[in-house]
Amino acid sequence: MTTGRQVLIAQACLVGGLALALIVKELPGMMREVRIYRMTGGLRANRRYP
Repeated sequence: MTTGRQVLIAQACLVGGLALALIVKELPGMMREVRIYRMTGGLRANRRYP
């Protein structure tokens, strides 16, 4: 018989695993976006692109 605590731990593991899988799946796209952001000047680009 499972207790409420075990159910909560199982749910936390499931949600954590799904979040980790999503991050790993989206990581290449995020890295590309960061690279483009840095090439365009980042936060300092406001002077160049009004």
